[in-house]
Amino acid sequence: MSSRILVIIGHPDSQSYCSALARAYIEGASGSGAQIREIDLSKLTFDQNLRYGYRQRTELEEELKEAQALIKWADHLVFVYPTWWGTMPAILKGFFDRVFLPGFAFKYREHSSLWDKLLSGKSARLIVTSDTPSWYNRWIYKQAGHQVMKRNILKFCGIAPIRVTEIGPVRPSSDVLRAKWLDHARRLGSKLA
Repeated sequence: MSSRILVIIGHPDSQSYCSALARAYIEGASGSGAQIREIDLSKLTFDQNLRYGYRQRTELEEELKEAQALIKWADHLVFVYPTWWGTMPAILKGFFDRVFLPGFAFKYREHSSLWDKLLSGKSARLIVTSDTPSWYNRWIYKQAGHQVMKRNILKFCGIAPIRVTEIGPVRPSSDVLRAKWLDHARRLGSKLA
C-alpha cells in the first residue's frame, strides 16, 4: 500500500518561496509511488476567525470540509510555511482554529481534564522558512514556533512523530543556496520523510 501524503502550504502568497519548497517536495514524493494531495491556503476563501470559540458552532465552508476529509485520508501531513513573529502566519493559525475542531481532531472527555486524540496514526513534517539564524531561534527564542506546532497543536491531536526542517535565513540567501534548499526538499519528498 502506498503512502498518502497531504502537503499544506501555509503562506498567504501563492508565489512565495514556501510554495516553491512545497512543489519541490511534491516532485520528490511523486516518484516514490505515494498518493499526494495539496492544500494551498493562499487559494482558499474562508473566515480565519473561530467567531464564537467553542461556545457556538461556526459552519465550515466547503473548502474546509474538503480539508478535513483530506486530513483524515492522509497518513503523513507536510506543512510548509514561514516563521513570522516567532510563529506561523495568521492564515495557517486560522486554518487550525477552524479545521482542527473538537470531534474532528480531538475530543474532550466528560468530567475529566484528559482528551482523546482523534488524529493518531499520522505523522508530520514541518518545512519552515525563517530569516532568523537557526542557532538564534534555538538558543534565544527556544524554538517557540516549532514547539507550538509540535506540542500544542499536532501532538495534542495525536499526530506523531513530527520532524522539523528549518530553511534559512532566507532573506539574505543567494540563488545558489535557495536552489540547494529546493533540492533538499525534493530529497525529503523522495524519502517520504
